[in-house]
Amino acid sequence: MKKKKKGSHVILSLVFLILGFMLAFSYHLTQNENNSTNITTSQWERDMGLRNQLVQLEEKNRDLQSELFAKQQKLVEIEKKLAEEEQAYFNLAEEAEKYRIFLGKVKVKGPGVVITLEDGQYDPYGDHINNYLVHEHHIFMVINELNVAGAAAVTVNGQRLSHNSYIVCNGPVIEIDGNQHPAPFEIAAIGDPEVLTAALNLPGGVRDILVNENIEFKMEKRNEIFVNPILGLED
Repeated sequence: MKKKKKGSHVILSLVFLILGFMLAFSYHLTQNENNSTNITTSQWERDMGLRNQLVQLEEKNRDLQSELFAKQQKLVEIEKKLAEEEQAYFNLAEEAEKYRIFLGKVKVKGPGVVITLEDGQYDPYGDHINNYLVHEHHIFMVINELNVAGAAAVTVNGQRLSHNSYIVCNGPVIEIDGNQHPAPFEIAAIGDPEVLTAALNLPGGVRDILVNENIEFKMEKRNEIFVNPILGLED
């Protein structure tokens, strides 16, 4: 009888031991599953946080790119406007320089031509001597043709002409703006030598007319001619 009780206690102890082991193992397994679930959730939350930050950064980057593009467009418009203003100022400066040259206010140098007009050889048995002299209208013919051909500046015997200069005969000399000049008359003009020469040498043009009126006509091209400003008009 005692042996039966002792065997029952052993079996019961073994059962409780196994049951305890099973409970301990089950608890340990549950804890591992809970820990595994917590780690996965933490990682997911971290990944979502990083993903949201990335999305925000991408949106901010797009906004900055749009802002940069808008500023670049504005900069292009400003540069274009400045270029137009610069061109306008350049054109104004160029026009102002042309007017200064036209008015005789500045010194000018450049290529051009020099025309010399001299009285013709007088024949005492021929026509009147006046038919062999250089008159103001002869000089006007040359000057007008030079201006039409694009001369930038013209001088007669070194005296620069302005837009309102006057030339008159005064006996054996001509008078330009109150200054007297005897023959021969040297007319210098700055401009394209080829164009100026061609204009004066046109058939039936200025040169032919002057030669037919007994005026000795000479013309030469110059690589450089200096023309001083009109006295009292310098800037």
